[in-house]
Amino acid sequence: MRFFDKPFTAAIFDMDGTMFDTERLRMDMLKKAARELYGEEMDDGLLIDCLGVSAITAEQMARERYGQNYPYREIRARADEMEREYIHRQGVPVKDGLYNLLERLKKNDVFLALATSSRRAVAEDYLIQAKVYRYFNILVCGDDVAKGKPDPEIFLKAASELMCPPSECLIFEDSPNGLAAAAAAGGIPIFIQDIKEPEPGVKALAFRAYDAMTEFLDDFAPFTPKLPMPKLNEQFPLNDENITAGIHGFGAIGGGYLAPIFSHWDGYTRPRRIIGATRNQLMIHLVNALGKYRIRYESQAYFQTISPVCLIHMDDEAAMCSMYTQSDIIGLALPENAIRQQAGTIASGLRARYASLGKDLTILIAMNKTGAARFVRQHVKSALTSITDTAETEQILARTRFVETVVNRMVMPVSEDFLLSKFQNDLYLLHHNMQDIFDHMNEITRFFLQMAKSSEHKRKKLQTPAWTETEPVNVSKSLSVLRHLSDAVNEVTNTMFIAEPDMPLYAASGSPVVDSLRQVIVVEDIRSLQEIKNKLSNGTHAVIAWYSMLLGYQTIGQGMGDPRVESLARRMMKQEIMPALLKEAPQFDRYIQDFIGSFIKRCRKSFKDRCSRVGRDVLRKLQREERIIGTIRLSQSYGITTDGLEFGAACAILNCVLAEKPVDAEAKKVKSLYAAHHSVADVLSYSGDYHRGLYKGLDREADHGLIMRVQSRFDALRESLDHQTAGRYPHE
Repeated sequence: MRFFDKPFTAAIFDMDGTMFDTERLRMDMLKKAARELYGEEMDDGLLIDCLGVSAITAEQMARERYGQNYPYREIRARADEMEREYIHRQGVPVKDGLYNLLERLKKNDVFLALATSSRRAVAEDYLIQAKVYRYFNILVCGDDVAKGKPDPEIFLKAASELMCPPSECLIFEDSPNGLAAAAAAGGIPIFIQDIKEPEPGVKALAFRAYDAMTEFLDDFAPFTPKLPMPKLNEQFPLNDENITAGIHGFGAIGGGYLAPIFSHWDGYTRPRRIIGATRNQLMIHLVNALGKYRIRYESQAYFQTISPVCLIHMDDEAAMCSMYTQSDIIGLALPENAIRQQAGTIASGLRARYASLGKDLTILIAMNKTGAARFVRQHVKSALTSITDTAETEQILARTRFVETVVNRMVMPVSEDFLLSKFQNDLYLLHHNMQDIFDHMNEITRFFLQMAKSSEHKRKKLQTPAWTETEPVNVSKSLSVLRHLSDAVNEVTNTMFIAEPDMPLYAASGSPVVDSLRQVIVVEDIRSLQEIKNKLSNGTHAVIAWYSMLLGYQTIGQGMGDPRVESLARRMMKQEIMPALLKEAPQFDRYIQDFIGSFIKRCRKSFKDRCSRVGRDVLRKLQREERIIGTIRLSQSYGITTDGLEFGAACAILNCVLAEKPVDAEAKKVKSLYAAHHSVADVLSYSGDYHRGLYKGLDREADHGLIMRVQSRFDALRESLDHQTAGRYPHE
């Protein structure tokens, strides 16, 4: 790797003050120990001068100050003991940015060493407590060297053990003595300010100097490459940073697609929490009870756990404003009509953020609509103008990036009946195992008391054996009961979504936050890609659903198991849609080819994806420029026949006409339009009110030929269903 003009293969870290905020803690404990054992606190000036030096050097400095009989070793030992007790209770105070930095170095094959003046026992304990021990290839501690900092011995030894020349080692230090040692070793000194400000001459020894590790990361991040797309079974980063991701619309796409994308983040770190907004009260209760949930990838038999997650109710105005204020990114996963309804909530959240932080916000829009960013911005702007003046509206919008996407995953929620049944079974198992704990409580308690007694004897180096019970404890049984309880606790989780494993999200360029997301592919021409996906898969997906329902199937997977449905899908995609799309956007040839293959395969396995869900919003999908009619018009403009697509339009209308209980308001509207004159033309050329706007249907005169062909296919399809020979569209 390189950092500016410096190539490096290794990184060496000081510990106290650099990685952990323990220098202040150490000084406090030395004061308390000195007061306890000597009757007087150690001087602040002396303590600061001792920063970064070895224990031997610090002892010499203390005796020079307080006399040769000063009990420095005893004071230091007592301070170490007090400090470790504090750490075991409170945890190691880790410097902000450390986890992110270690991940970036390790995932780019940089060798890591710790070079600390602390004793090895203390260093190992702290590294384990902070969960960073696994990052380091070697440790060089104060009891491994003869000379302390500012002598370079400790850094030279670390570089030697890593088999790297010092000149190729970044050396992170916080003290003047450590900085001088790093420079003397011939390394690349990186100074991270902690307590003691070095003299200008010493500070000049640093290659770069920063007030905080997070500032160093700002410089370093551009030199670390974006990681490749994660594999499905790849773990999320283990370490989190102070990042919050919000998801407005925690349904299938929000919870089953955006949440994993945010959890992978940039591959080096992940959000400290994800906040999701939904109206599903059951989901709120179940997810918040555990702080996590799972996604099942059906075709791979793989479960992915998303945590930590907190769900809020979409109608809780205060909570929604808080989500918009706190989040570093918002994923917006709502359909068109919900956007219209929630525009006021979004506007209030953005205004609250502007008033409290004034920081930019990226809204990542996961919505199957070309021009989704413009659509959302328009409605949010309208809502803002109703609650504030024009000037503030423009300032808020200037700080908000609306980023359009192309969603590339099939996701569906699990049923509420399944959720409740699974949760009930998990709780029963947990109750059963807790009963086992109560039954063996005396035995387990005796076991742990003996373990504690043994540890105490070992610490005090007593010779008397700790295991004095006349009846041996059944250790295996005790731990087995605890293991079963642990397994039962881990099993108490909720599988909320079922998904197929296609991973990437395509997003428009323009947001640094989105650019950094590992599972996002940033493209310049998002509109063309959205058009392709909208016509190639969204339209075909809907036709599969409509045709399958007419044949009596309930799920996409069942329908695609019928050769008639699969044949129709392949014909539409390969012979009618793809040739037209390649005329429009030849640069996406590979994407189109790959997408068709993966789409057919996914649909064939979608046995949980209900046709009624996929086939909803019929009227929207039959608009003049939308995924069915719009695709027909595009293909015919290039002289391509569209028998399959026209048959699909007929399926859409016939589904609504034959339904005793239409699946939604749009299906009901289609049924009523047709019923007036029993005419397909009345449906396709509708031009009335539609979501506070004007519906854009076909022109009866200009599109007369297309309307008549769909009418003909509608009549033939209805007749074939009446004779129970469904599926023979005219060209067969």
